[in-house]
Amino acid sequence: MSAKIPLFQVNAFTDRPFSGNPAAVCLLHEDREPAWLQGVAAEMNLSETAFLLPQGQDFQLRWFTPTLEVDLCGHATLAAAHVLLNQNLVPADQPMTFHTRSGPLIARQVGNYLELDFPIQPIVPTELPELLIAGLGITGAKLKFLGKTPADYFIELDAETLRGLQPNFPTLAQVPGRGVIVTAKADVPEADFISRFFAPAAGIAEDPVTGSAHCSLYPYWSEKLDKKQLTGFQASGRGGWVKVRGEGERVVLGGQALLIWQGELVV
Repeated sequence: MSAKIPLFQVNAFTDRPFSGNPAAVCLLHEDREPAWLQGVAAEMNLSETAFLLPQGQDFQLRWFTPTLEVDLCGHATLAAAHVLLNQNLVPADQPMTFHTRSGPLIARQVGNYLELDFPIQPIVPTELPELLIAGLGITGAKLKFLGKTPADYFIELDAETLRGLQPNFPTLAQVPGRGVIVTAKADVPEADFISRFFAPAAGIAEDPVTGSAHCSLYPYWSEKLDKKQLTGFQASGRGGWVKVRGEGERVVLGGQALLIWQGELVV
């Protein structure tokens, strides 16, 4: 039998059970082959599984969906930081540095929130793929803005249309890129904007709360609303809240997290 490997599930960007975005967090003793990491992520069958490997006082961090490795993931980073603090593996007053495919990322505890220091993901206007409109089931007239981030398409709609979307996921999966960020000005008083995120090509039909999407949502809505600190609500079935503010070319994401279960991998 292989050495037992600690495994956790954390709901990110929420303080309540059965809401937010669940992520698995695996604490590795040694580096493992990508095929093994991908197999674990497929077994967990969550939108992301985070793998942590100590590197001195820092950690290597990798993220896998059930089908592929991704370059950036906010909610699984929040979940990883929560596990390290919950298991007393780092001091509560010490920033955590994660070495990732998107460069070093910093997490720290600030009051009741965890804050993540992520790079801004800029948006540029782009042409409209017919598959995108067909996959979302809307008309081009509904679009208030269409752009492209380094990984995703980015669309602004009105709030009613956003909440009513019922995508054709097989069609949407044919759109090039990681996924589609859909956003609207908030229709709830507690938030500045709302969003949804679809990534069927990455094995995720609809992601409950997408931290990395807020690296593009922040600069877009900050300029549009002329505000430097914003609150986003991701209007998925589970729902979740993300506080965002800018620091130069970086975005600070703030959220809460809750440990749901913990166990051990024995394979």
